[in-house]
Amino acid sequence: MQPTGVRDTQLRDSSSQKVHPQPMEEATNQNPEALESLVSKIFTNISSLKTAYIQLQDAHTPYDPDKIQDADKLVISELKNLSELKHFYRENNPKPVSVSPQDSRLAAEIQEQQSLLKTYEVMVKKFQSEIQNKDTEILQLQQKIQEASQKRDKLEKNLKLRGLSAKESEKSSSGESGFSPVDLTHDLFVSAVEAAYKAIHDFSKPLINMMKAAGWDLDAAANSIEPDVVYAKRAHKKYAFESHICQRMFSEFQQQSFSVKQEKNLTVTKESFFQQYIALREIDPLDAVGQEPDSLFGKFCRTKYLVVVHPKMEASFFGNLDQRNYVMGGGHPRTPFYVAFLKLAKSIWLLHRLANSFDPPVKVFQVKRGSEFSEVYMDSVVKNLVVEESDQKPKVGLMVMPGFWIGGSSIQCRVYLVGMKVVE
Repeated sequence: MQPTGVRDTQLRDSSSQKVHPQPMEEATNQNPEALESLVSKIFTNISSLKTAYIQLQDAHTPYDPDKIQDADKLVISELKNLSELKHFYRENNPKPVSVSPQDSRLAAEIQEQQSLLKTYEVMVKKFQSEIQNKDTEILQLQQKIQEASQKRDKLEKNLKLRGLSAKESEKSSSGESGFSPVDLTHDLFVSAVEAAYKAIHDFSKPLINMMKAAGWDLDAAANSIEPDVVYAKRAHKKYAFESHICQRMFSEFQQQSFSVKQEKNLTVTKESFFQQYIALREIDPLDAVGQEPDSLFGKFCRTKYLVVVHPKMEASFFGNLDQRNYVMGGGHPRTPFYVAFLKLAKSIWLLHRLANSFDPPVKVFQVKRGSEFSEVYMDSVVKNLVVEESDQKPKVGLMVMPGFWIGGSSIQCRVYLVGMKVVE
């Protein structure tokens, strides 16, 4: 048994000793393999995140929506994995009382990776916003493409009408026509009438000149067209030739076929007539018959040429009938004389197409020789004329161009008056 002094001394020594808590590294190093595995997963996850981010950047150049969406999903997946690792570490490793230098370095690295993660999250949101903007632009461009395609289809339908074949006319009558760049109005028809008369006047000039060159007696030729007309001036006999051309060109104008045989069971509407007018309006007539020699317009040109230009007249012009035979065989020669005729034929054809575009169709009217002049329905082709005798009313010597009924109004026919004298 120890002495009391000795026991007291031992108790004092025992109570003077300090108690130290267990260091953190001992707690954390209880399972060093688990911690090492966690750190390895973190670094692997960060590497995968970097790879996913690079893929997301590559998908923007060039812009590929599918690749962007796949890379975006991959980035989000890696972010979720990193978040799960963070929660797993916190749950299994509560904050220690004291931290060793090794744990401090690990905590600093984790904090750095978390900051980097926030940066990635910001950039991902930015890219997602850009993707949404790009998707909106794509939708807008797709809409523009669709509108452009619709306009292209309409233009193609108009271009198909350039040949003016019967089948294409049938298509347009079934409602497949495109847009029209002009409106069907009274003024449009009046302008077409003016263009037709100008074309008649323009074609009569080379015709008369060729007759002169071929030695024709123009006085006798004019008298054969309309006998015993007393002209105020010899130069006015040109109106006889204009009248001859007009009579031949406007023959059967009131019929829809207009001297051209059409396919059976062909439905023709006013819309199809207007589409044919639009299609040929801006096209050179030689190009039109060159593309479709046997179109309705091509047949019309051949038919009218053979009735306007007499075989004897043509033989005197060219010394043979080769051009006539070529036309009768279905061709369209490129001679200056025939090209001049094509311009005339185009203007009359367009006038006919336009006349049948109205509802009801425009009607044509004529006046007979000897009819009393009416300023309402007639227009004199010569303006500086006065009546020879004050008690005599002007009368029609010949009709140069017919008039037209359109709706409730009329377009004057053009006439040459007799019993008049020229005022110089």
